Amino acid sequence: MNASRLSAAHEPDAEKAFFVADLSLVYYQHQRWKACLPDIQPFYAVKCNPDPYIIRLLAALGTGFDCASNGEISQVLNVGGIDPSRIIFANPCKAVSFIRNAAKMQVDMMTFDNSDELYKIARAHPRAKVIVRILTDDSKSLCAFGIKFGAPLVTVPGLLAKAKELNLDVIGVSFHVGSGCYDPSVYTDAIMRARTVFDMGKDAGHTFSLLDVGGGFEDSLFEQAANYLNEAIEQYFPDRRNIRIIAEPGRFYVSKAFRLAANIIARRAPIAGPPAQEPSEPASDQPAVMYYINDGVYGAFNCILFDHQVIHPHVLSMNGSFHIADLEPTHLSSVWGPTCDSIDCVSPKTTLPVALQVGDWLGFDNMGAYTICAASQFNGFELSNVIYTTGGVGAVEVRNVLASFAAAGHGL
Repeated sequence: MNASRLSAAHEPDAEKAFFVADLSLVYYQHQRWKACLPDIQPFYAVKCNPDPYIIRLLAALGTGFDCASNGEISQVLNVGGIDPSRIIFANPCKAVSFIRNAAKMQVDMMTFDNSDELYKIARAHPRAKVIVRILTDDSKSLCAFGIKFGAPLVTVPGLLAKAKELNLDVIGVSFHVGSGCYDPSVYTDAIMRARTVFDMGKDAGHTFSLLDVGGGFEDSLFEQAANYLNEAIEQYFPDRRNIRIIAEPGRFYVSKAFRLAANIIARRAPIAGPPAQEPSEPASDQPAVMYYINDGVYGAFNCILFDHQVIHPHVLSMNGSFHIADLEPTHLSSVWGPTCDSIDCVSPKTTLPVALQVGDWLGFDNMGAYTICAASQFNGFELSNVIYTTGGVGAVEVRNVLASFAAAGHGL
């Protein structure tokens, strides 16, 4: 409604798309984590959504952070109040300059999965606490990582021996079952492999004290994943007196916390007029109308290309009203982004009201993971802004946590 008023006043880009982030949902997810996995400390995967308020809130709640670059490490440490020991440099293949900078920033925990990495770490950060990342089954995930990262078990003894030769301190094992895991049973096999590597470490003369179970946690399957993890850890690591267990959740914390509102800026539809002499009905499975919105796959919806997401729009407002009747006539439509590229398709087929027009708004849920972080300004379109709220369960707690964090001089 405000955008309509600004547009009438000739305000440029008055109808700009925007996110709404409910920080109370992030807090709620943290409570779920503590209830289901109380013995596993989450290290939030910054790459998933590096939003500054997300980082501040999670820092105030006591999580650690999984960083993959100098930029992410700097962003986390610049918040203040976050000790470098709360960061794991979880990129197994790093530039030497990045390793050297991690040493300068006193970030000691970092992963490796090959011998070249060990030579680089020994040269640039000899006091590092290194963690061997092993290959696991990630075939049941939206985004598999095994094709790029992870040491096969057969190579691990050699790597551990090389680390010993280079006087590097190998403190444990990490794995990742893939981002967006839809079959949590794979955690059982991964924990079993990690147990095998713990035994290899002992044989090589290392004393392991860390188990990193990675990420892959899906919101709808979280409790199921937690059960598999807890049972596997109990089976393969019954004595955990000297073992610290961490994880690298990303989308679990933020996916549902962000929603996007986008304005319909253009529309392509058949020209209304008298019927032709021999009308030809369009194919029933083809969209009748094309709608163009002011965010697309080069912006927030890059998750379609990079994260294999299927997007489902819903109507936020139509003809100036937030109330959309259930019996409103609908037709098959398609939704497109604003750029001049033909791959900029948000939804190739979706059902929307017939009366939807230019100026109306569409909403998109679950837009917090792998959206903002990879958005570009292709064709000169600006990134969508974020409006923050704490409207759900835990709203008071979120405000108090952030206020206390700020009062201590952090996150300013």
